[in-house]
Amino acid sequence: MGILYDDAVIIRQSEIEGEPSIITVNCTDKTGLGCDLCRIILFFELTVVRIDVSTDGKWCYLVFWVIGKPSTRWGLLKKRLLDACPSCFLASDIPYYRDQLQQSRPPDVFLLKFCCHDRRGLLHDVTKVLCELELTIKRVKVSTTPDEKVMDLFFITDTRELLHTKKRQEDTYDHLKAVLGDAIISCDIEMVGTETTACPQAPSFLPDEFTEEMFNVDTPDECQIGSVAFRTPSIMMDNLLSPAHTLVQIVCQDHKGLLYDIMRTLKDYNIQISYGRLTRIENTESELELFIMQADGNKIVDSSKQNALCSRLRMELSRPLRVAVISRGPDTELLVANPVELSGKGRPLVFHDITLALKMLNSVIFSAEIGRYMIGDREWEVYRVLLDEGNGLSVSREEIEQAVWKMLMSWE
Repeated sequence: MGILYDDAVIIRQSEIEGEPSIITVNCTDKTGLGCDLCRIILFFELTVVRIDVSTDGKWCYLVFWVIGKPSTRWGLLKKRLLDACPSCFLASDIPYYRDQLQQSRPPDVFLLKFCCHDRRGLLHDVTKVLCELELTIKRVKVSTTPDEKVMDLFFITDTRELLHTKKRQEDTYDHLKAVLGDAIISCDIEMVGTETTACPQAPSFLPDEFTEEMFNVDTPDECQIGSVAFRTPSIMMDNLLSPAHTLVQIVCQDHKGLLYDIMRTLKDYNIQISYGRLTRIENTESELELFIMQADGNKIVDSSKQNALCSRLRMELSRPLRVAVISRGPDTELLVANPVELSGKGRPLVFHDITLALKMLNSVIFSAEIGRYMIGDREWEVYRVLLDEGNGLSVSREEIEQAVWKMLMSWE
């Protein structure tokens, strides 16, 4: 319906390994665009080392300096970034184009159901295939039978919106077959209703100690999990430096998805960024300066609004996810939770990183589930993984918790 400029997204790949590639985005602006772009960059596992943002409210110019991998699919990345850019007609006064482009419908949900013989690392291998195919996991139900077979139920959506076609379904099966080999017994894909991924009010299965401790809004100066320490970020606001904007200065411990965590928080608060810059300091800390304003074009002068935004940013940057390993009777259960954006989008690659960490620990997964729940006044995506201890865990629960944290945060 709209027309995208050919140069809306330009990627200049680095010719030297370890040096950043440069992504330039030049398009019409919208509130939350930075969040949408950062989410895509996080999905493609790129590390942002610097960013410059400038916008006049109608047109924006963003430059990302990123470190990629040899396997980075730059062409597909450009296509996904272009998909996130508003059409030039959004800056137009033509009502027809604005109305057409603002209409959207929830993506179709499909049930991927397959049975196969169990083996270590199987769940991560399947999850990796689905990520590579751009199939987004909305819910999961995985269980192991006594005869060492696995029944997997994945409720997924397709970024390419082609999973209703026979060709796309066959391609998905071929990729799974290539990974699972003769272990696969059956595989089926069918469309299901969107109500299958609806969010219930409260997770009755969660123990009180998990909900009370892990979802507590209080943020200490430092949180210690094993040998992993989380430092509370420094966040300051200033209304004197700019006549039209509130300046937010952030200094915090670096982690995977840092920029996404900042942008999604501002998007949820309907905050517009007019100018911003991020730089990394010795790969351990990041400094960020943002000139922001409210949706009405005014500064944030209300002290209660300032405190609320600072408090939320402080919490999201010090604890972007929740991780706990608890006893479930005689068994051990890993619980991970992350907040869902108000738009309904969850954090990418969480299940991928959880299963990778467990695979590297040589831990056996007996069952796994993903669900969305209202906890307090927020929607959370909760991951439950029941571990098969067999003759006893080969690693301690603290080591499991620490390994999962490090994988999710991309810490050494």
